[in-house]
Amino acid sequence: MTTQKDLDMVHLRLILVSGKTQDFTFSPNDSATDIAKHVFDNWPAGWEEETVSSPSILRLIFQGRFLHGNVTLGALKLPPGRTTVMHLVARETLPEPNSHGQRNREKTTESNCCLLL
Repeated sequence: MTTQKDLDMVHLRLILVSGKTQDFTFSPNDSATDIAKHVFDNWPAGWEEETVSSPSILRLIFQGRFLHGNVTLGALKLPPGRTTVMHLVARETLPEPNSHGQRNREKTTESNCCLLL
């Protein structure tokens, strides 16, 4: 029997670079850091070759963006009771958050102009 609590939970299907997947269930209040620690502590049996040394290097990628440690699943407005796919990678550092996506678009001496004759 499905309870209201089950319907309020967020189901994640995590995909490794190798293509291996595993489903997990979390509360909307869980953060990216909480998820990394839970996955590290409950490392799936089929993922032995991808074992990491610390939960602090596990990073989640959702819709092409790295999730920073304190962002919660609820803040992402993920649909409760449904499965959402995220990528899980081992990476020491994260790129700095940038709301405008302009990080690598600062002025350079190069020109992107083309002259057609």
